[in-house]
Amino acid sequence: MMMDAVAAGTSNGGPGADGDAARRNNTRMPKYSKFTQQELPACKPILTPKWVVSVFFLVGVVFVPVGVVSLLAAQDVVEIIDRYDHACVPPNMTDNKLAYIQNETIPKDCTRTLTVTKEMKQPIYVYYQLDNFYQNHRRYVKSRNDAQLRDYKKSNTTTSCDPERFTADGKPIVPCGLIAWSLFNDTYSFTRGKDNLTVDKKDISWKSDREHKFANNVYPSNFQNGALIGGKKLNSSIPLSEQEDLIVWMRTAALPTFRKLYGRIYVDLKANDTIIVRLSNNYNTYSFGGKKKLVLSTATWLGGKNDFLGFAYLIVGGLSIFLAFAFTLLYLIKPRKLGDHNYLSWNRHPAGR
Repeated sequence: MMMDAVAAGTSNGGPGADGDAARRNNTRMPKYSKFTQQELPACKPILTPKWVVSVFFLVGVVFVPVGVVSLLAAQDVVEIIDRYDHACVPPNMTDNKLAYIQNETIPKDCTRTLTVTKEMKQPIYVYYQLDNFYQNHRRYVKSRNDAQLRDYKKSNTTTSCDPERFTADGKPIVPCGLIAWSLFNDTYSFTRGKDNLTVDKKDISWKSDREHKFANNVYPSNFQNGALIGGKKLNSSIPLSEQEDLIVWMRTAALPTFRKLYGRIYVDLKANDTIIVRLSNNYNTYSFGGKKKLVLSTATWLGGKNDFLGFAYLIVGGLSIFLAFAFTLLYLIKPRKLGDHNYLSWNRHPAGR
């Protein structure tokens, strides 16, 4: 009788039912929902052999023509590259190049002769290229003050510009920091026969940089006035927004070998034309084993010369086509029977779990 009473009490919501409810309330098991159990409707494709072969073949068919077009576009770019840092050192100073570049009494003028190997249509882009120059170094990249560059009211702010913050007598430097201090200062002029080739230096920087990062009412002051000159001096009567060489230089490069735009030449050059370059070899790359190169280049709809993009598309496309044929042969020679899709977890009926 007592057992019947206990059983009756449990089935009728007695003390046993209260204990079960308490245990459920104390558990850490989350409340069931399709979201927490990842059972929401979703696309769950089954990668059958036909699907895999089709996808690989489609990727190959698309990528290979894109790679061919990219390579053809890159082949249309004409480049003239001339390394001049070692050639412009006087013969008696080749063993001590650092002393040559640091001696202001030694002329730095140099003449180079370039031959056009293939017709170059305007505009012809003039670049300077530096090798082994780490503009991405953490201390170098941080040595600037963007608020000073874009806001006249903060032009005396030099925080984070160490070690180029103030002059010896405590005056703030504008623009401050190592990036501006090390501004590239080699110059180039070009002649073809008796004709001077004008280098247009307008709009060589990004429009967004000129309009938003460099103010038109902030002017250089106390710049390159120290005992150690890092690079080019700036005209104090021209606002920073118009100092395009500075703007180009201060967009730091990610790699140790980089090119920066110096200007454009709007004259067509014929094959076998001889270009005389008169340059000033001022910039010191000898102290860190760097290299300086002058680059004349045309451009296509894809940009400058870059074979990597075309080869990358060709390799990926060719590999995809190869895998498509390999999987096709494997499927034909040794086919594998697929299982019943109804046994997949997301195809089961909830009542059958």
